Parts: sequence; C-alpha cells; structure tokens
Amino acid sequence: MKVEIWSDLVCPFCYIGKRRFEAGLQAFAHADTVEVVWRSFELDPNARPEPGRSVHESLAEKKGISVAQAKQMGAHVTQMAAELGLRYDFDRAIPTNTFLGHQLVHFAAHHGRQDAMKERLMAAYYTEGQNLNDLATLTSLAAEIGLDAEAARQALEAGTYANEVRLDEYQAQQINVRGVPYFVFEDKYAVSGAQPIELFTEVLQTVWNEAHPAPTVLATGEACDVDGQNC
Repeated sequence: MKVEIWSDLVCPFCYIGKRRFEAGLQAFAHADTVEVVWRSFELDPNARPEPGRSVHESLAEKKGISVAQAKQMGAHVTQMAAELGLRYDFDRAIPTNTFLGHQLVHFAAHHGRQDAMKERLMAAYYTEGQNLNDLATLTSLAAEIGLDAEAARQALEAGTYANEVRLDEYQAQQINVRGVPYFVFEDKYAVSGAQPIELFTEVLQTVWNEAHPAPTVLATGEACDVDGQNC
C-alpha cells in the first residue's frame, strides 16, 4: 500500500500530522506493507529568509493580527505538539523559504533516507531554530543522518532535484490540494489535515480490506468450530 503525503517543512500542523500518522500506522496490523512517500508543497513559494524577524511577527503580518495574538496561536499549536512528544520553539524558529529543503528531501529519497531527512529537517526548524535555507546547515543535517554532505551540497547547488519538487507541486495542483498535510492512500482516498490517530488507522484498514476482501460465504454446514462445541 502506498501513502503519499504532501507537506511543507515550516507548516506546524505537518509535523503534528506526521506524528499522528506514524502512531496510526503503528497500530495498523499490516504496517510493514505500507510505503510512505513524502511529496513537496510550498505554502509560500515566494517566501524569503528574514534574519532577525520572528515567526510571530511574520504570522501577525500575514493574518493581519497583533503579535500577541500570533503568540497565542503559536502557544496553542505548541501544546498540541507537546501532546505528541514534540517540543516546538517558535521563539527560535527562523522564517524562511523551503525550496532547498524540499530538494534535500528528494536527494535523501534517492539514497533511501527520505523519511529520516524529513524528520531531521522538521526537528531542526521547529525545535532547534536552524535555518533551512542555509546551504551549510542543510548539508550538515544531511550528514547527521548518514548522507554524503559533499554530494548533498553539489546536488543543492546544481538544483539537481528542483524539477522533482516542482513535479510534486504540479501533482498537488492536479488533485486540488489546498492545504497541508494532505495524505493520499493508494491514489484513491485522501485525508486532509492533522487528523486524529484513530482515523489514520481506520483509513489504512479500509484500504487494506478493499485490496484483501474476505471470501463471501455461500453456504454453511456441519463443521468443527473453534469453540469446540461441535467436535
């Protein structure tokens, strides 16, 4: 079973959604048959790095609210994340463009480390205040999960995986993805948002049942049963 997940590296609900999906997957009896593919999505492709500016200030400007209100929103999301063991630190987070980061995730995918790279980048942004638009930072994070830092640097400088990021985004447009995280199961079922853990398990089970239907019983007769009452 293939599950494709569109998300952005600086979307707080995407990291929460990742954790909830992982918990739902863990509760699924056939988890070892599931292939997870991370797809790129930029909430703001025109975003520019803003050194010295806080996430709170950027959010306040975008939504037309006060910085105090933006901080309250951040506190609410931080609490949601904490319930899943994630320690968000929006005071340290650096507003930035995620195009390079998405390219690095694709680079990692070509080396069998896509999920690990996605996880490391999200942790770096949300909990460590690292700049995901900085080449040295990105290559260092790649090295931390066992990838070749020099190969990663060359790929990012050359834009080797830029077209793969754009293809993901084009596919998102084709299926009308308007917000992330966005989960697609076997090209048939979609789940939008950081849904409850139980819902992810239910969807996984539904897709599995459709692909592995139980036989239809056409007739029953005398037989030994598991209760031992007939034999």
